[in-house]
Amino acid sequence: MKLNRSTDMALRIAMLTAASQARTTVDELAEQLALPRSHVAKVVQRLQRIGVLVTIRGRSGGVAIAGAAGELTVGAVVRAFEGDDEVVSCEQPACPLVAGCRLRGQLRRAQEAFLAVLDETRLGDLVDGPTGPLLLTLGRR
Repeated sequence: MKLNRSTDMALRIAMLTAASQARTTVDELAEQLALPRSHVAKVVQRLQRIGVLVTIRGRSGGVAIAGAAGELTVGAVVRAFEGDDEVVSCEQPACPLVAGCRLRGQLRRAQEAFLAVLDETRLGDLVDGPTGPLLLTLGRR
């Protein structure tokens, strides 16, 4: 299953903020991850709405990982960004095979298995070990 760009960005932003104890800014995240600032800002807003990030406005504001976000699963973040749509759409336009097709069910099972594996991984797990310090070196010269 291929993740959309926003989901990929969300996971990388969540990992980077989880690895750091300090607040960061949208500009810093964009630079560190080599991503467009406008896209990072939109993804940060969505991550804040689903409880992954805390945003603080103002001169000394910034972005930080929410307290319990480390316990949030990767699967939950993926679902929040990808939605619960099936891998294939059989209705638009109407597929002539829909009445007897077995493919749709198998693809749905595969999608559920994919998400089940991601449900076993917490955001905190992604930054444990050598990954956390490596993330903190991104974009720093």
